[in-house]
Order: sequence, then C-alpha cells, then structure tokens
Amino acid sequence: MAKIAVIQTGGKQYPVKEGSKITIEKLDAEVGSEIKFDNVLLIADEDGSALDLGNPNTGKTIVAKVLEQKRSRKIRVGKFQNKTRHHKVHGHRQHQTVVEIQSI
Repeated sequence: MAKIAVIQTGGKQYPVKEGSKITIEKLDAEVGSEIKFDNVLLIADEDGSALDLGNPNTGKTIVAKVLEQKRSRKIRVGKFQNKTRHHKVHGHRQHQTVVEIQSI
C-alpha cells in the first residue's frame, strides 16, 4: 500500500507521495543531491489506515532528491496615487527548488 505524508518547509505544508515532484521555496542544495525533511507532520496509508499523526511532528524523516533550482514567473507590483500623476511598477521573481520524493 502506498504511503502519503505531510511535510513542512519554508513556512508551508505540502502533501507528498513517493515519486511525487513538488516545487518549494529555495533550499541551499546542489542539483542532484539528496535532502532530508525532518519536520514530518503526518504519515498514513493512502486509504487513511495506519495513521501516524505527530504532536507537533512524527520524528521520522523523508528523503528527497533536488531536481532543479529555478525562479517563478514574474509578479508585477504597482502603486498608483490618484490626481498626482504618480505611479510606480516593479517586478519580483521568487527563487524555488523542485524536489522529487524518494522514500517515506
């Protein structure tokens, strides 16, 4: 039976399965290297049986492989003040890491 888990990294929580690819906030790791997620909040079978719920975490680790370091699409941020002919627009691109879950 396949297992699912919920991990926390970068202030966000992600549901993962073995072999799944997720895009998370930037981690300092080389492409091709393995990283371990220690903050595992939940591990269960796919049908919901054998539930291991952490308080706050389970104490287990999940191994993932870094596939890519990239940047997200550009987000445009604009300020506008009415009646003063003032407007300012600038962009932002967030750094991201794509990882593939190896084992739960």
